[in-house]
Amino acid sequence: MNRLDETQLLQRAAELADLLTGTVNGGASVGFLAPLSRAEALAWWEGRAADVAAGRLAVWAACDRERVLGTVSLAFPDKANSRHRAELVKLMVHPEARGRGLGRRLLATAEAAAAAAGVTLLHLDTETGSPAEHLYRSSGWTSIGAIPDYAADPGGVLRPTTIYYKRIPATALTR
Repeated sequence: MNRLDETQLLQRAAELADLLTGTVNGGASVGFLAPLSRAEALAWWEGRAADVAAGRLAVWAACDRERVLGTVSLAFPDKANSRHRAELVKLMVHPEARGRGLGRRLLATAEAAAAAAGVTLLHLDTETGSPAEHLYRSSGWTSIGAIPDYAADPGGVLRPTTIYYKRIPATALTR
């Protein structure tokens, strides 16, 4: 796993866009409607560069020799009373790389980085009933409930979303 700085994110933006379009157009609910164009996905990733540069977003990419196979991000709040927490966002694994533990490794990478940054609480939301729920539950995340009709799936149908959290043991390092 490589944590991407602003320059690396922009260099890998096209590959990240391919992963995002494949994920959304394959039916995963990660905040976009299908069909998602490559241009829209590329613009979205390029738009994250400023947040990476400012330290508001940390992005990791798992790559083989040819492309990005997976990604995960941590979004850090900018409020003084929230610096102990972060949101896990955009955990995606290329369809050809699924079933090999890459999602679990990406999740563990983000959790370890959160601990190293002094984050003691992570949270996320995911479509209720999605395959991602098994990953989160089996990795020690706790469901706090579902919100009906929270977000539209890629096909535009409103679906419930389940909210999860995980406490992270603090380390001596700080963000």
